[in-house]
Amino acid sequence: MKDSICMMKDVLMAFNEFEKSLIQAHSLSLNEAMVLCLLGECEKEPGRLSASAIAEKTGFSASHTSKVLRSAESRKWIIRSLCSEDRRKMYFELTPEGQKKLWQIKNTPVEIPALLKKLF
Repeated sequence: MKDSICMMKDVLMAFNEFEKSLIQAHSLSLNEAMVLCLLGECEKEPGRLSASAIAEKTGFSASHTSKVLRSAESRKWIIRSLCSEDRRKMYFELTPEGQKKLWQIKNTPVEIPALLKKLF
């Protein structure tokens, strides 16, 4: 596509607009919201995932995943625990505060920008 960069610019601007609305409405970033949703919806072990699984499912780099997890942990939305088989591995799960925040996000949705609505 000839104008793909300009189209991606518009999509990125729409995501930025959405994130600003999310921060204003719920005081959390899109990345934090994605992690809360992922932990709230994981199928294997309900509510419990490793950092590497979170990175894989979100598409975040390992360092970015670590940053988002630290932020969510500092806000008391998630807790970490050691894997019983491999003490080097950490698991993350929602706290009651994290479950409450996830409920708020799901039950008070943020308006999706018009450009992104076309994708659904």
